[in-house]
Amino acid sequence: MTTKTPHILLTNDDGIEAAGLRALAAALEGWATVSIVAPSREQSGAAQSLTLRTPIICHPVAPRQWAIDGTPADCVIVALHKLLPEPPDLVLSGINFGANLGENAYYSGTVGAAREGALHHIPSCAMSLCSKSPVATFDGAARLARAMAELILREGLPDQVLLNVNVPQPWDGAVKFTRQSRKITRNQLKEGQDPKGSTYYWLFEQKIDKDFEPDTDYAAIFARAASVTPLHLDPTHGESLSDLSRWTAALQNAFPR
Repeated sequence: MTTKTPHILLTNDDGIEAAGLRALAAALEGWATVSIVAPSREQSGAAQSLTLRTPIICHPVAPRQWAIDGTPADCVIVALHKLLPEPPDLVLSGINFGANLGENAYYSGTVGAAREGALHHIPSCAMSLCSKSPVATFDGAARLARAMAELILREGLPDQVLLNVNVPQPWDGAVKFTRQSRKITRNQLKEGQDPKGSTYYWLFEQKIDKDFEPDTDYAAIFARAASVTPLHLDPTHGESLSDLSRWTAALQNAFPR
């Protein structure tokens, strides 16, 4: 019996030359057919944003590799609608250089690209390395990504569910399935003035290493375990939907017919 070679689309938000993306491609070599469609420059914090007011330029850089002047979500859309002859079996986004934990997953271009894949009903996974060290290595995260890809393609994922995977460094090989935590970092603004006297702000995060719940992504990372968090595209809060529906009459009464 002939086994079909899986076709995997790789993208990221760190740019097409990023070391994490190249480590991911190397981990899949010899097992899967890999297509790379990634931003031509870093797009960290782009979330699932789209380019709407300028053209999206596509640059072929190698066989089955394209650099896109656009966001990570743009990359997935262009890949699926124009560049690939058929939909891939899996979208892998990453490996991001830095964590995407808790509510930061809403800002992440890495997660945004995976969410775009899930929106198109393709199994999708975002991979991040929880380190910003200049000597960080992606080997462990890349091996986990390969194992994750094999499992996803063998077992499947629920439709429109994506996985957000974060790998600590150092890592002891432990893996935990977790809930997305509340944001335990704090956004800060550093104010300054340019040479012409205009005020500017640098956005950064104050790190906090406490007050996280024990079954969450942050807890796993602080325990030196990789965190795997299933995320669903439907953010509707069912309890509030049921409770707030009692407002219907009051709102309609404000507009007599």
